[in-house]
Amino acid sequence: MGCRSSVADRRSEKVIRAAILIQNWYRLTMARLEMRRRYSLSIFQSIEYADEQDQLQLSDFFTFMLERCTPPDSVSHTFTSPGVSQVVDEGFNIQEFENKICVPDSYYGPRLSFPLTVEHANALLHAFRNEQLLHARYVLQLLCETKKVLKEMPNITHLSTSYSKEITVCGDLHGNLDDLLLIFYKNGLPSEQNCYVFNGDFVDRGKNSMEIIIILFAFLLIYPNYLHLNRGNHEDYILNLRYGFTKEVSKKYKDHGNQILCLLRDVFSWLPLATIIDSKVLILHGGISDTTDLDFLNALERSKLKSLMRPPKSLRDRQDQVKERIPPTRSTKHMATRNVAGKARRLSSSGSAEPSGSNVPPEPTPKEWKQILDILWSDPRSQNGCTPNKARGGGCYFGPDVTAELFRRYNLKLLIRSHEFKPEGYEISHNGKVITIFSASNYYEEGSNRGAYIKLNPELIPRFVQYQVSKYTLRHSLRDRVGSIESTALKFLREKICAHRSELTSAFAQYDPEGSGRISVNDWAAAMESVLQLNLPWRILRSQLALLSPDGKVDCISCFGDLEIAQPVKEVQPALAETLCRYRKDLEIIFNIIDKDQSGLISLEEFGQTWKLFTSHLGIVHSESLDKLVLSMDYNKDGYIDFNEFLEAFHVVHRLQKKADS
Repeated sequence: MGCRSSVADRRSEKVIRAAILIQNWYRLTMARLEMRRRYSLSIFQSIEYADEQDQLQLSDFFTFMLERCTPPDSVSHTFTSPGVSQVVDEGFNIQEFENKICVPDSYYGPRLSFPLTVEHANALLHAFRNEQLLHARYVLQLLCETKKVLKEMPNITHLSTSYSKEITVCGDLHGNLDDLLLIFYKNGLPSEQNCYVFNGDFVDRGKNSMEIIIILFAFLLIYPNYLHLNRGNHEDYILNLRYGFTKEVSKKYKDHGNQILCLLRDVFSWLPLATIIDSKVLILHGGISDTTDLDFLNALERSKLKSLMRPPKSLRDRQDQVKERIPPTRSTKHMATRNVAGKARRLSSSGSAEPSGSNVPPEPTPKEWKQILDILWSDPRSQNGCTPNKARGGGCYFGPDVTAELFRRYNLKLLIRSHEFKPEGYEISHNGKVITIFSASNYYEEGSNRGAYIKLNPELIPRFVQYQVSKYTLRHSLRDRVGSIESTALKFLREKICAHRSELTSAFAQYDPEGSGRISVNDWAAAMESVLQLNLPWRILRSQLALLSPDGKVDCISCFGDLEIAQPVKEVQPALAETLCRYRKDLEIIFNIIDKDQSGLISLEEFGQTWKLFTSHLGIVHSESLDKLVLSMDYNKDGYIDFNEFLEAFHVVHRLQKKADS
């Protein structure tokens, strides 16, 4: 009897030990997967913010191109089309579009008539689910009507929960139509009983930005008192050039894309800046600063701010004076930003005048620009105080004390903002006083994050609803999903490393006086952070990015291996690869600006104007031999060059600039 009992006890003990081993293995595996997921998301977010910083630093360069140095019928036509200027400035009647733009009988999409009805909105939803396009005539009419409604709205909208049981607040959508459709499916369509606030960043990055704003503007026209839109930092025509919305509109509406883009630029400038619920809950896109003045924001003329990428002229002049005091040999992060604005104005005064006439919008004051920049670009942080937002390059980091002071001044209770990716779709900070809501699920990669929205009841107690669009996510295991997220993040990071190869090589050399090509892991991590400034866990990432030599040191050259450049140039030299990685996005924007018919080719005459612009800004002295060298990029000798030839020409400029700097 006792023998049987001891055998049973030993079996039970083995079972318990096995269970503990399995449990420990499972916990360790899940912890490793979570660690990989988190650092992958950190890579995505750090590169995204660095990209935004690049855009802010290059804003004067793009502004100069848009206004002065592009062919008069390319970008200037895109944003100042005479016919659309009449619509924007003179209140052109939407019925005129019926006479000018014909809808063919072969068009089977939704047909709109104004005023819009719920049936029209349902027809739009049905069409977009089936990947149909709304005809350009209806888009233009919709935008004209939307502008009329927005112009009647204050800068800060005041709502009350007494008229509705709950108010739903949604964050960034970024062109993800599936998320908007899922929100409407779960939470119901906007109506007099179902009030919504959409908190900016409707466009860019995703492929269905146009469909999202059409749906939101349609419901705004149907329920102007129950659907409310705040402006985000991506409702900005210069940002749209870089992050995809301009390209999406031009691709979907080839014949009338210029008119649509011009109207959208104006409509975006009329979007309200913030919403206040029951005088207690402040909703705005980015955040606040220690100088945020809600009364001032409510009184300014918001439509003057067509783009925050263009600081007021007086502020740009001060920035130019500071830049021009910097010695020319000093290393800069972006060659294209060096004295760009100052040179642009000198070039303008010597021959190319700034646009003039009654259609030029009034210049915002530095205070107006700064106030709006702060509320659209700022992020909360746990440390007290208000400091410049170095990660994004615009706005500020604001601490709990800044939040508390604003609440005291305006008797507020809660701040709801968006603007930041959150893995769970939301985050609570500043002792429960600040909520970040992010509504675009799968933002970086399939399975990378949930989306969420907030339900606010009359007691102003927030309730969070999370979701995730799962067309493909559920078909894969957690390990596969994390692996896919990690591999994509590492690919982007390797491209970033490639883009800064020269600077990284110099940084490594500082820790390697003997020139062995090997440095310690700590020194390698310090060098990576000093150049890339991405605030990443480099020691953890080392095994994914670089090899160790037998003595335990990092082989520096191995960081630059196995890099695939996503472009079709036949032979890519290392220096050219660096140029392409670093400037490809910016050059693609410029090329698309010049390529007005989207043919993939630009004429040598058009390229010649752009070439002079590059060399002028980069301080390269023109010579006949240099011009011949660049114009010889026309390999087919047909008078046109494609994007690959354009890239190689720019590489010549880059190489000459680096030689001049050294």
